[in-house]
Amino acid sequence: MSPDPLTPEQENQIQQAVALYQSRRLAEAGARFAELRELFPREPRLLTYLGTIALQLGRTEEGVGFLGASLTLNPRQPQVLLNRAVGLSFLGRLAEALENCEQALALNPDYLEALNTRGNLLQRLGKKEEALASYSRAAALKPDSAEAHHQRGTALQDLGRLPEALESYDRALALQPGYAEAHYNRATALQALHRPAEALAGYDQALALKPGYAWAHHNRATVLQEMDQLEEALAAYDRALALQPQANSHYSRANTLRRLHRIEEALVAYDQALALNPRYAEAYNNRGTLLQEMKEPEKAMASFNQALVCKPLNPEARNNRGNLFKELHHPSEALLDYDQAVEWNPGYAEAHNNRGTVLQDLKRTGEALAAYDRALTLSPGHAAAQWNKSQLLLLLGDYAQGWPLYEWRWKAVLKDRVRSFSQPLWLGQEPLEGKTLLIHSEQGYGDDIQMARYAALAQKAGARVVLEVPRRLLSLFGTLPGSPALVEKGAPLPPFDLHCPMMSLPLAFQARVESLPAAVPYLSADPAKREVWRERLGPKSRPRVGLVWSGRAENKNDFHRSLPLEKLRPLLDLPLEFHSLQKEYRDGDEALLAGLSLRDHQAQQADFSDTAALMAEMDLILSVDTAAAHLAGALGLKVWILLSFVPDYRWMLERADSPWYPTATLFRQTEWGEWGTVLEEVKAKMDGKEGRP
Repeated sequence: MSPDPLTPEQENQIQQAVALYQSRRLAEAGARFAELRELFPREPRLLTYLGTIALQLGRTEEGVGFLGASLTLNPRQPQVLLNRAVGLSFLGRLAEALENCEQALALNPDYLEALNTRGNLLQRLGKKEEALASYSRAAALKPDSAEAHHQRGTALQDLGRLPEALESYDRALALQPGYAEAHYNRATALQALHRPAEALAGYDQALALKPGYAWAHHNRATVLQEMDQLEEALAAYDRALALQPQANSHYSRANTLRRLHRIEEALVAYDQALALNPRYAEAYNNRGTLLQEMKEPEKAMASFNQALVCKPLNPEARNNRGNLFKELHHPSEALLDYDQAVEWNPGYAEAHNNRGTVLQDLKRTGEALAAYDRALTLSPGHAAAQWNKSQLLLLLGDYAQGWPLYEWRWKAVLKDRVRSFSQPLWLGQEPLEGKTLLIHSEQGYGDDIQMARYAALAQKAGARVVLEVPRRLLSLFGTLPGSPALVEKGAPLPPFDLHCPMMSLPLAFQARVESLPAAVPYLSADPAKREVWRERLGPKSRPRVGLVWSGRAENKNDFHRSLPLEKLRPLLDLPLEFHSLQKEYRDGDEALLAGLSLRDHQAQQADFSDTAALMAEMDLILSVDTAAAHLAGALGLKVWILLSFVPDYRWMLERADSPWYPTATLFRQTEWGEWGTVLEEVKAKMDGKEGRP
């Protein structure tokens, strides 16, 4: 439909309104164009200007309507089509906007702005290759357009073609060095390429040009965080938030505060992120893990649940909630969460590894091994999965594969205990003849007691052995055969040629279940201390039983290996003389002891040699899986060991004996977490003729 012809006077009226528009007197211009529209209803320019003014004043829906009406009167207006496309994009009506862009380009194929806008729309619609083609066409049409090269860079970056994106950004910056957005996006590409120093410089250039660029401050902070410059990162997040409060910056700031161990402040920052974005699933998720660390399991569970409400298909939140269920000793619920996490993200190595741990807890060992292997297929350097697999293999008796993998402990759980010596690490690869070998303690007392047997093998191989052990073991280890040199842990070390961590000895000596150095005793009680204990204990009228019911509470496996003193009460009715061998008591133990026929010797056990002498006066040791069990076995004493459903790797599965300690008898839970049947079996055996000490 063609517009009505205008007289020169009418055209002059329109031009007067245009002059008002060009002088930025938008309200007056809009009013005048509206008046003229009443006079000239078929003049599309009036509708075009009304639409353009409405867009500029933020009245987007109205502006799109006016521009559409102008196009009804004259469809062949490329600029109007482009402006309407921009308005529609603000309204989220992307498909209609793209259609208007295509119409504009059909009228003018070399319309640079339309090509760039088309590219933006295609990017937002996820049509990445088509977007790149549009930007590339724009850049080819106008090689001196910095914007075209910049936009092409964003499309290449969106496609993961980062080196090419950098080339486009560099072209844009060569044409326009002061292009802050190009410096910013170039820095994001460098950050994605793990070139943090260059990325940091790029953000700094963007900020030099545009100091109030909040996202540049935010991303600069993320790079500083990656570079472990945490205080500087925190300051950059604070600057970003001062310029533009946003949930992402509060969230990232919380993560930084957490790494700085400023836990309470981190929690506040997560809450600030959630106040700005109540559906921020990642913030709920990380808040949950923080609350779990803070020993607030109920609040942590609520936070994980909320993360899943906000983002139902959320494998990270499922995995973390599974970790919390596992920590709360609900393995079945944990397994459900891990199963869901790996279903939603089959490539999630961490969840496969965690799934393996709970399957192992449930004694589904074949499935557990498969889960660890899946994690390691996805991430061969996954230290925790390698470590967990090692313990499962050892539990299953596969020492040939298990002990080499056990070395992953230094990257998985003992990163802060790695010792740096100028002398070489010895793992059995060279002869020991004429060498001084330092064997150094690394984990718990029980580990040291178990592995001390290898000192004699090293001596037999021709080495002079130096044992570095905690003070509480020094006197006891003075009874080792061959009298190796002893050094208290932390004291200056004598000269040595090679060193071996205590728990690497089975690897160094190629330990196998069928050929362990299991001759006992390899430790002995001090005769003088035994005499003291004889006098202290007095005449024996009944068989003596030494009891150990709990280990150190800090042990991560404490829930499974320790049991409450109260559960031993039925045993104490037997016609036996019971003695506590505990060095440490739990809350409530001492009060309970007062009402039990159980003699307490806590104060008289200064070190393990005192405990050894006391044990030697017992007819039977009954112990949970703690250092006392190892001590009794190393002394060659009769020891019954109470084990959880899936015990520590060294006790293996099913068998009632131990290849490490010939005098030990193992009593195992038959159900997860259930001690009742174990103690009934122990009581029956104690009460029977065969089992009497």
